[in-house]
Amino acid sequence: MLDIGLSYLSQPNYVSTSTATLVKQKVRTLADRLRNFRTYHRYLGLFMGVFILISSVTGILLGWKKDVDLLQPPTQKGASTDLQQWLPLAELSARSLAGLDSAQAINNNPIDRIEARLDKGIVKTIFKEGSWEVQLDASTGKVLSVARRHSDWIEKIHDGSIISDLFKLISMNVLGLGLLILSVTGFFLWFYPRQIRKIKSE
Repeated sequence: MLDIGLSYLSQPNYVSTSTATLVKQKVRTLADRLRNFRTYHRYLGLFMGVFILISSVTGILLGWKKDVDLLQPPTQKGASTDLQQWLPLAELSARSLAGLDSAQAINNNPIDRIEARLDKGIVKTIFKEGSWEVQLDASTGKVLSVARRHSDWIEKIHDGSIISDLFKLISMNVLGLGLLILSVTGFFLWFYPRQIRKIKSE
């Protein structure tokens, strides 16, 4: 009887000790995971910092390109939006080349693309070198504007294409994947301390 009584009296203490050990193990496991995630988050953040800084600054500038004339020349307005009255594309490209040469004494600059603004009655000729743009009245061929599109080279820095298309592909994937990992590790840096406090309070 005495042995049974002693066994009975010591059981709660045994259960309490076992529970405390289990709690410590859970806390230790979460603390180890938290430490690992903190390390991943810190070093990845340092590596990604340069990419994020460049992307953020250039992204802000690109967001303002339609509102700041220095970033992108304002779109002019032509005499007619009727395509039947527009000059042939070959003539418009020739007038664009002549307009750039006349305004900036730049020749032999190849054309990158010609953009038509149907609602404005104008075309924009963008050149490959120097980010130059010439706006023409599409119906008369008159040069309305000759200016640099600073937003173009800012955009190339933003997406990495200023180095090469391959670098653009790699850098955009690195940036996207890096931000995803930072988001996941950041969540666990917030979540695990809460779990640890919850376990300790129980």
